[in-house]
Amino acid sequence: MKPIEFTEFELENGLHCIIHENHAAPIVTVDVWYHVGSKNEEPNRTGFAHLFEHLMFQGSKHVGKAEHFNYIQKAGGTLNGSTNFDRTNYYETLPSNQLELALWLESDRMMSLNINEENFENQRLVVMEERRQRYDNAPYGRVSEELHKRAYIRHPYRWIPIGSMAHLQAASLEDAQRFFNTFYVPNNATLVVSGDVASNEAREKIEIYFAEIARNGEVPRPKNEDEPLTTEIRDTFYDNIELPAIFIAYRICNATSSDADVLDVISTILSGGRSSRLYRTLVHEKQMAQSVSTYASANEHDGLFHINLIAQSNIPLAELEKRLDEELQQIIDGNISEQELEKAKNTAEMNLTRRISNNFGIADLLAYFHTFFRNADELNCEFARVEAITLDDVRRAAKKYFSRKNRVLLYWLPRSAK
Repeated sequence: MKPIEFTEFELENGLHCIIHENHAAPIVTVDVWYHVGSKNEEPNRTGFAHLFEHLMFQGSKHVGKAEHFNYIQKAGGTLNGSTNFDRTNYYETLPSNQLELALWLESDRMMSLNINEENFENQRLVVMEERRQRYDNAPYGRVSEELHKRAYIRHPYRWIPIGSMAHLQAASLEDAQRFFNTFYVPNNATLVVSGDVASNEAREKIEIYFAEIARNGEVPRPKNEDEPLTTEIRDTFYDNIELPAIFIAYRICNATSSDADVLDVISTILSGGRSSRLYRTLVHEKQMAQSVSTYASANEHDGLFHINLIAQSNIPLAELEKRLDEELQQIIDGNISEQELEKAKNTAEMNLTRRISNNFGIADLLAYFHTFFRNADELNCEFARVEAITLDDVRRAAKKYFSRKNRVLLYWLPRSAK
């Protein structure tokens, strides 16, 4: 695979800038990552990182409320934002002759976001309604929250980005302004421009729009510290659902560990398609589960490996759990063929190839590797890391992490089963 070439520099105010030239089409993406997510919140003010994803579209000194969308859409572009445990990002993809528009919009809200009482109250209500719809009143909606609060003891991953309804209700305008002034500063951000641009011209425009924004002091960061799980944590929930389910989370490594890529491959072996271990056994052959999914979330700090099983209505969850544990033991014992491993590695490489096939995917990965690895060029090492994974790596990682004392296991049952 041809390396992704880019240039990078840092403004005096601390804004780290990366430019990738791609002249395949007259399109450019501007992707801004702020190194702030839910783990940066105070324990009694959760939900602020996600709240700011909404507030950032409420206008700034030279941009009216909701005009950010209008400017980009009228220019023929698209835009969005997202929040997770570790970062919040905002991006625009638009015709390359509109690069300055995106830079102006992003710089104006970085410098002068309009955090007033009306905007704060309006978006707080929006986020609270989102929590009701997507979490509190949705089938299986509270699973992630219940897993995280049990899988971590002290670390701020013990709450999820949507935050607490009580904390959102108690939040003040002053809380919001303080959060913005602390984290939405150039020395806590990475700006990536990817697409049909000339690097020297893009740099000049970045300097015009961002160089005068003042930096803040040292940005506070939580440490990657927590007590290990020493015994399996189990619980049962009754919900407005039709099918019972099992949800499991194992504590794992962080994103910079070599084990992170190995765990991604293990996830593919377990649930990546109809020929995967769990789908073939539990869904097709045994017909014990209606669906299975696994994924490794190796975050900036030590993350979780998730296993989700939606059972058939007539299957006792204890039997499904027993069969799952037998399948995991097969991985721990190393009962995997070279062919199975190569297939999973090919899937990982295909997924990475798909991500770098467009400007946004490249921009987001460059921002990811700079933010968490402190080296954007780690993107160009990813294929080699995946290719180097061996059967011994798979067996070692499975043995290391898939211990029952290292997991949280939840039974999720219909209310009628009470």
